[in-house]
Formats: sequence, C-alpha cells, structure tokens
Amino acid sequence: MPKRSEEMLTDVWTSLLLVWITCVPYTSMTPIISQSKSLQTGSTALLRGLVEGQRILSRAKRGWVWNQMFVLEEFSGPDPILVGRLHTDLDVGSTPIKYVLAGEGAGTIFAINEITGDIHAMKRLDREEKAEYTLTAQVTNRDTDQPLEPPSEFIIKVQDINDNPPQFVEGPYRASVPEMSQVGTSVTRVTATDADDPVYGNSAKLVYSILEGQPYFSIDPNTAIIKIALHGMDREMREEYLVVIQAKDMGGHMGGLSGTTTVTVTLTDVNDNPPKFSKSLYEFVIPEELGIGQPGGKVKANDRDIGENAKSTYNIIDGDEKDVFEITTDAQTQEGILRLKKPLNFETKKSYTLKVEAANIRFDPSSGAPFKDTATVKIAVEDSDEPPVFSKPTFVLQVDENAPINTVIGTVTARDPDVTGSLVRYFIDRHTDLERQFNINVDDGKITLAKPLDRETDMWHNITVTATEIRNHSQISRAIVAIRVLDINDNAPEFATEYEAFLCENGKPGQVIQTVSAVDKDDPIQGHYFEYRLIPEMLNNPNFTIKNNGDNSISVLAKHDTFRRQKQEMYFLPIIVTDNGNPPMSSTNTLTIRVCGCSREGIVQSCNVEAYVLPIGLSMGALIAILACIILLLVIVVLFVTLRRHKNKPLIIKDDEDVRENIIRYDDEGGGEEDTEAFDIATLQNPDGINGYLPRKDIKPDLQFMPRQSGGPNGVDVDEFINVRLHEADNDPTAPPYDSIQIYGYEGRGSIAGSLSSLETASSDSDQNYDYLREWGPRFRRLGELYSVDNQR
Repeated sequence: MPKRSEEMLTDVWTSLLLVWITCVPYTSMTPIISQSKSLQTGSTALLRGLVEGQRILSRAKRGWVWNQMFVLEEFSGPDPILVGRLHTDLDVGSTPIKYVLAGEGAGTIFAINEITGDIHAMKRLDREEKAEYTLTAQVTNRDTDQPLEPPSEFIIKVQDINDNPPQFVEGPYRASVPEMSQVGTSVTRVTATDADDPVYGNSAKLVYSILEGQPYFSIDPNTAIIKIALHGMDREMREEYLVVIQAKDMGGHMGGLSGTTTVTVTLTDVNDNPPKFSKSLYEFVIPEELGIGQPGGKVKANDRDIGENAKSTYNIIDGDEKDVFEITTDAQTQEGILRLKKPLNFETKKSYTLKVEAANIRFDPSSGAPFKDTATVKIAVEDSDEPPVFSKPTFVLQVDENAPINTVIGTVTARDPDVTGSLVRYFIDRHTDLERQFNINVDDGKITLAKPLDRETDMWHNITVTATEIRNHSQISRAIVAIRVLDINDNAPEFATEYEAFLCENGKPGQVIQTVSAVDKDDPIQGHYFEYRLIPEMLNNPNFTIKNNGDNSISVLAKHDTFRRQKQEMYFLPIIVTDNGNPPMSSTNTLTIRVCGCSREGIVQSCNVEAYVLPIGLSMGALIAILACIILLLVIVVLFVTLRRHKNKPLIIKDDEDVRENIIRYDDEGGGEEDTEAFDIATLQNPDGINGYLPRKDIKPDLQFMPRQSGGPNGVDVDEFINVRLHEADNDPTAPPYDSIQIYGYEGRGSIAGSLSSLETASSDSDQNYDYLREWGPRFRRLGELYSVDNQR
C-alpha cells in the first residue's frame, strides 16, 4: 500500500480508537491471552506513541488488542491488500522472532510477513462465498523455531459491498383473479432475494415496483403484493395480462442493483353474460312421416362466458299444441334439438308456432334469477305420400266349417290419407296362407273361402292383408285378419278309448263290468250330451245290460253268473252313442268282454281257456318259455355237429399221397442234367433257391408272406416251362400240391456226365482229361477251359 494511503488509514483508525477509549470503561476491555503479547494493527503502534505517558497505559506491559480484522470483498488492486499487523512485546530487537500464521486460508488466501507481522490478502474475496476466516497467530524463535508464546486465535471478517442484484427465484409467475373484481383485490405476491449482507448497510434492502402492467395492476413496494388497480376488468374483452415487476436494492436509491420477473395474470370467468339466440325467429319444414323421437330442427343460444357458466338448457314455454314437440339440449354443442313426440298429419294440421327459452344452468344468486333469452320457432308440416290406412289395425271374422267355396267371410277396408286420395288394391300375403284357403277381391277387399275348412283341424286362421296404392305401388300397409272357424255338428261321438272289459266267472248278477264314456270332436255351445243304447238286435241281450250314470257315461252290467271260459271265452257288445247336435250324429262302438278266472277277492288271474289243461302251477307263458329254451338248445347242437363235419382236414400229407414237386437240398453234387426224378429242375435255374425260405409240409403256406422266386437264366425249354408253372401257381396259389423242400442225400442216376464229386474218385485231378466238357455244349465250355488250364500247370 502507498505510504500516503497507509498514513490516512492510520489517522482514521487513531481517531476511532480515541473515541472508543474515551467512551468505553477500562473494565470492559478484553486482554488477549497474555500481558507480554498484543494483537495490533499497524495503527496500534502509532496509538501507543500518542497516549504514552498517560495513566491508563502505565500498567505492567499490557497492550490493547483486537481479536478481529476486516477486509473488503471484491478488492481488485494491483498489490495485495494489507489486512492488519501482528505485534508482540518481545519484539525489542535483541531476540530474533518470527511470526507464524495458521488456520483457514493461511498461506493461500492470507500471507504474513515473518519479521514485521503484516498480514496481506493475496486473492480477491467474496463474502457471499465465505464471510469470515478463523486463523491462529504465534511467535517463535527464528533460529530454533521454538514457540515464545502460546498461539492466539483471531478472525478476519470480509466486509460486504453491493455486488449482487436481487433475484426472483420462483419466477416467472402465473396468477388468476376473477373478472370484474373490485379495486384492491389481491392477485398474488412475488418474492426476490439478495445475496448481499442484510445487516451491513442497505445492500440487501429491496423495493418493488411495476415496470409494465399499469394501470391495471399495482404492487406494494415493501410486501410485493400485486393488486387490482382498475375497475371493471372484463374477461370477454381481454383475458390475459403480462405484468413486469422490478426489485431494486439499496432501498431503491440510485446506484442500487435490480432484478425483474414477469407475472402472467389470467382473468377467470364469472357468469356475467346471458345466453343469446343468434336470431329471434327460426323456421323449419318437417315432413309428416318423421318418426317419433327424430330431430326436426336445431336452435342455439350463444353465451360469451365459458365452461359451466356458458351451459344452457332449452324449454318450450309457449305455443299451439306444444305437447307435439319436445326440445333437448346437446351437451357437446350446447344446441337445442327439436324432436317429435307425436305423429304429424298434414291433412289435420299444417303448421305449428312455438316459443323456446334458453336459460343458464348456473347463475349468481345475488342477481336474483338466471340469465335467459327466448326465440320463436315456426314449423311447417310437409305433405308426404303416405301408405294406405286400414280402418282397423286388426280384423276378426267368422265362418262356419264346411261352408261352401266362395263364401264371403268378411270385408277389410283401407283408404289413402293423402289429399289426392289414390285408389287402393288388396292382396293376401301368401306367406301367411300357404295352403291358399282364402281369396280376396283386389278392389273391394272382400275375403272369400277358397277351400273347405275343418274346425277340428284348425280353429283359427291368421292371415295378413296388404293394401297398396294404385298410383304408387311402394306405398304398402298391412293388417292382420283373424278368421275363426265356427263349429257345426259334423262328427259322431265315439268311445273315449279302446275299452276291453274283464268278466269273472264267479261274478255276481248286476256286477259292473265296465264304465264307458264317449268323446265328440265337435264343440257345441250348449255342451255335450250323449245317449247310449244297445243295437236293436240286442235289446233283449241275455248276458249284458247298460245303465246311464247321468254324467255322459254308462255302466255295463252282467245279467247272470254262469259265464264259463270253456263255453265262450269272449263276448262282443255293440253300443250306439248319439249326441245332441243338430242334426244328431251317432256311431256304433263295440265293447269287448273277456271271461276270466278270478280269485275269491275278484282279482283277475287268467283269461285263457288253455289254462285248464296245464299242470297245476304252470301257466301258458311258462310253457312257452320252456319250449323256446328247448328249441334253442336243439339249434345249438345241430350247428355244432354241422361245423364239426365241415371242419378242414389236417394239412399233414402222407408220403405216399405227396405228389407235389419237391426241391431237394443236399451237399453232394448232382448227377447231371438228366437227373430230374428226385428234384425240381427249376432249382438248377435258380441256384440260390428261394433265399433259404423252407415252407412246412404240415401247415398251409401263408401266401401273404411267401417270397417270390426270381426267374433263372433264359433257356429254351426250361424257361418256358417255368413261366407256365409260375402262371398256373399265380392263378391258383392255394391248390395242392404245395411247394416244399426236402433234404436227402440221393444224387440221382442216368446222367451222361457221371458224378461230379471227387470223393469217390481214386485218381487225382491231374490224371483226368476234361476235354469232353467242351463237347457238352456252350454251357460247360468255360468249365472245360478252367480244368484245361489246371492240367497244363
């Protein structure tokens, strides 16, 4: 530091210390560790010279000390800045001493002059990074490095300067406030921070202001609360505002640093606008054939509000015959859909006038009533070509059964409801009258009978009649015609079932044999009443009589008790049944009565006359069962004997009856070409035999697994012979004699070649002449050449 600057700084410190000494009592001064050492800045030595000789410094070797030093942050001079100076009373010049500095930043940030004790800051300091440093000072012997005093701790504080602007950490901000809010309504609050020391000076004292956003909003300079500043802010006019907020330190004075942020303020909707129809009169043309529930038109009331505040509901509040239409609200489009509740008829009413209202669903209770609007709807009904209309949807007709063909059953009528009034033609849907039992007149709709009807077969006939306009055949309507067939008495009564009565031999006279009832297919209105009687030929029947029970049934009674099966086993009783129809109908029904043997209690046991000739305890059924078993046993025996007689004989063939061709297999050489008596010559044509397959003589060969023999060399007679025999064997493979193989050691005789074996020859091969083999033909030529070569050797 220049000497002039150091002198000025010393003067400042001297003045401050004088003021402090004068104002602070002596007892409040704090000594540093020992009396022989003091921690002083460069101005402390000067102070000692100024006050030397005064009584407050006359105490034994005690200096005034400070345990703190200060240095400005962000100092950027060309030389290291002097922070302070260390001094001890031992430094009198005769003792070589050395000042030692240790602790935070010692040697890197702070450096000390070992001789003078001056402390310098070597680097640029930032209070926001570190506000103070704790260090330790000690005096040692320069030669021996032995400590002369105990270490003393002190602090170097970094003094703050205004080097950090305010910052909005949470910005940018978004806020919302209802539209039409009162002036002074709070919107939101912003917060800025300053990294400078809030205690030292005004570096961190912030003041807020609005740079953009006036006159709509204002901000409190100290609390940073943003408020509404303008009355009647309407969302429908402007929905969003951008406000720029500034925070400035140094209390807002000149030279202070500042930071800005933005606040986006959105006005939220309130229901302050009523729905409004785009026009006061709506006109629609609806065809009269429009179906129930189908839409006929749409109306819409627009609302400048949004969301729930813009939703409306529609109603028909007035109009002629307003119950013909209804109006519903489409939740998606917010339109009113006009729908039909009742059918339209152009010929009856051609136009309608309705008054429709649209009202908000949500409203402010303070307003007293919801917002609403009305409009007029005029509807013109358009005439359409309608199908014919039957006078009744369903027709019920009646006809007597067995009525004659072409009888008129009834008439159906239909008309064209249009103003033009087209003529109508009638038809029967033949899908409902497959048997074509009815006809209809195409012009007047009269239904006639085409085939006779039987009530007992079908009581009801349901057919469909169509009516078609002559002018437009596509206009068709249908009606159901139900035809009931009325009953006439055309069926005679008959027994309700096939009765079979049983009469006990030991029965008593007057005993009820059978109760008989009748049925009638007819269905008279007054109900059935049947009359029973015996045929005239049997009015004086000596065996049976009938009694009326009064409920359309009769009881058949026996006249005596002398019925016997040996005399007559079965009786037939004809009975005439007559109904009460007009005209009456009757039929003769026969009751079969069987005479049976009964127990004393009257329980039927047997009704057959053969039971008398059977042994005691053996009935006819048991006898039949026994006879059936005997016949079955006889049939089984006959079948068994027949099968035994026709059983196949054993396949083992006696030697004297074995005339089959044989293939002889032996180890000795054969007797020549003429030796054909004891073996099949075909073996010579196939030396390999049949690949070792030896069929057995005692069983029938299995043709499925018999191997096929391959043909031998082509010969003249032998080859033809083999082919013929092979063809015969293929055509009749099961016919005897069966091929077999026999093994025995007979060579055969009569061969002109003699024996080919050398076992019975006394001479050697070298003594024999084999030239005769050449004379046997080309088959033995090669053999002769081989033996000739051996003899030459």
